[in-house]
Amino acid sequence: MSTLNVANITDGTTTVATGYVVNGSAKAWVNFNGTGTIAARNSLNLSSLTDNGVGSYTVTVSSAFSAADFAVSLTSAGRSYNNLLIGSEMTASTFRPDIDNSSNADVDRDYVMGVAHGDLA
Repeated sequence: MSTLNVANITDGTTTVATGYVVNGSAKAWVNFNGTGTIAARNSLNLSSLTDNGVGSYTVTVSSAFSAADFAVSLTSAGRSYNNLLIGSEMTASTFRPDIDNSSNADVDRDYVMGVAHGDLA
């Protein structure tokens, strides 16, 4: 990873402090197929994906967060769009998307996406 040693980034008209950009950037994200043999379509800072059973997955990041209190935003899409996503059992290097339908039944989805923000270790 390269380092940018400047106080601000400029486009000639405005500036943004690099600390704001770095601190506000996603530190990990993934878009994966949550049906059949799960696989990432695209990702950042992804080490592995684990299928824990219907509607339950573990996302493991390559570079761990400083603690298990980072923020995760989850979404999914599939044949039916009535989804409830629950993130549970977070550690500094994992988060678990769990998907239920509107009847609280576990379901797999064609698209599962997660974005994580926080300080890396």
